[in-house]
Amino acid sequence: MSIDYGRKRVGIAVTDPLKIIATALDTVHPLKVMEYIETYMQKESVELFVVGWPKNLDNTDAELMTDIKPFVLKLEEKFNMPVVWVDERFTSKLAMRAMIDSGVKKSERRIKGNTDRISAVIILQSYLESQLIK
Repeated sequence: MSIDYGRKRVGIAVTDPLKIIATALDTVHPLKVMEYIETYMQKESVELFVVGWPKNLDNTDAELMTDIKPFVLKLEEKFNMPVVWVDERFTSKLAMRAMIDSGVKKSERRIKGNTDRISAVIILQSYLESQLIK
């Protein structure tokens, strides 16, 4: 399961059992994300969490990490599962480009939750592809 954490919305994506392709799942308010994940995990298997790591262009942590680190600590504590960090620089721009390239209407591209879900997909797909290289 991939998580693109934001202060207003959290994009979530998952992969198929063969770990070939990432798929957008949902966008959830940060205060409800733990409950959402718990409910999802009662029905589906999750092996690990892939969390987007926001970095500045100079490779330092982005300011949002002050919110993400406590969230990840709670995630690890609650679910006792591994967390893998994936650099999420440019995922929002890549998500917007993917929507444009796939013909998504401008009105739908303005819906911020769509960008967050697709960003979570990009983060997870990046992780999956990195595992193929190993």
